[in-house]
Amino acid sequence: MSDFYGYCVRCKTRKGISESKTITLKNGRRAIRGVCPDCGSAMYRILPRS
Repeated sequence: MSDFYGYCVRCKTRKGISESKTITLKNGRRAIRGVCPDCGSAMYRILPRS
């Protein structure tokens, strides 16, 4: 499982994000992008500023 958790809109539960990758959004914030391990839909989690 992954170190990052997010909410899957399709499954309606909180799960670990698989195949996670750190990305930078257009506004400069960092986020984690990956897929749901059960249904395969895209999951995102915006990281706090530090």
